[in-house]
Amino acid sequence: MRAEILAVGTELLLGQIPNTNARWMSEELAAIGVDVLHHQVVGDNVDRIVEALRLAASRADVILVTGGLGPTQDDVTRDAIASLLEVPMVRYPEIERLLHEKFRSFGVGRMPASNLRQADVPEGASYILPVRGTAPGLIANLPVGARIYAVPGVPAEMEEMMRGTILPAVAAETAPEVIRSRVLRCTGIGESAVAELVADLFEGSTNPTIAFLASTAEVKVRVTAKARSAPDAEELIEPVIDEVRGRLGEHVFTVTDESLEEAVVRLLASAGLSLSGAESLTGGGLGARITAVPGASTVFAGSAVVYANGAKAAILGVSKDTLEGPGPVSEACAREMAAGARRAYATDVAVAVTGAAGPEPHGGAAPGTVWIALVADHVDHARRLQVPGERDRVRRASEQSALDLVRRHLEGRSLPASDAAR
Repeated sequence: MRAEILAVGTELLLGQIPNTNARWMSEELAAIGVDVLHHQVVGDNVDRIVEALRLAASRADVILVTGGLGPTQDDVTRDAIASLLEVPMVRYPEIERLLHEKFRSFGVGRMPASNLRQADVPEGASYILPVRGTAPGLIANLPVGARIYAVPGVPAEMEEMMRGTILPAVAAETAPEVIRSRVLRCTGIGESAVAELVADLFEGSTNPTIAFLASTAEVKVRVTAKARSAPDAEELIEPVIDEVRGRLGEHVFTVTDESLEEAVVRLLASAGLSLSGAESLTGGGLGARITAVPGASTVFAGSAVVYANGAKAAILGVSKDTLEGPGPVSEACAREMAAGARRAYATDVAVAVTGAAGPEPHGGAAPGTVWIALVADHVDHARRLQVPGERDRVRRASEQSALDLVRRHLEGRSLPASDAAR
């Protein structure tokens, strides 16, 4: 079965709210074997909604519309469906009674007359009564064979109708298939390099399929399979995951879609080791990522945020000679920061980050220059990065590289050398 999701709302086009409904719907539909082939977003305009519905009906069996079912003048999804069907509206007394009862239970006084618009249903369509909100959902069969399910844009109300009515109905009409995905995540390698290493797998497979999702200093490889059952889908996915992992090697930090900080906490806990940090340009971001992981308190002692040179000296013992010589953005400073953190927190491992996030140079270093150091028993390693881009990107890439250095150490892998100077 082919599905298309149409999100209605000018606020989506303006970027005022994210389209999280489409993501949730896609995941739930995939779980019952429905192929979501297209997403559309359209503003609060009857003609444009009708146009979008016509396009969706030409290429999908099921159209899921979210948004535009409220009581205000810009809630025009029901009007667009009536226009598409070329039918008038029918007001349902049952919905009217429900609306009055809901407002009485809200204790907010008289119901505005505009809310009665929500009792209007295109002739020939059926409705889904709401439990949480006041906006009924709509179900309409089109002459071309497609079916429209329209639900409110409020996520909780959308999920209620999807779970209670729509997903069971669609599942009953779908062949007994499921769609499953596994996500392998890697760092220290670019998207184009990943794609090159697995090009033949990407081009030669239709089930499972492979997709790439890149973000700052990380690439995800998603392997998706369709089968008659979840175990059958996993059986298709597993050898592909193994092959991709083998090709990408030490860059892979998980095949279970965990974050890099989750992987680090897991590895520390498994080894019974503790970690501390020292941060300059990341300003506590590294520690925040680690402490967001449940159970981090058993392995993470803390991170010293030493933004100013005085703090580097007073808290971590970075020498005056280093700060006035090589400077705060240097190999020597990173090494001394890491050693100071390990000493201050009495941990097995410590990692330090210092650099120039930009946009101006810092400590004589060009924007994007970063030094990361790791110290542990018999280990004292530092590496230099040159990260292009805006300040936030430099900071995120620095956190990622620091976490990856810890991960590689815990896995007993080789520690990366410095980037070439620019």
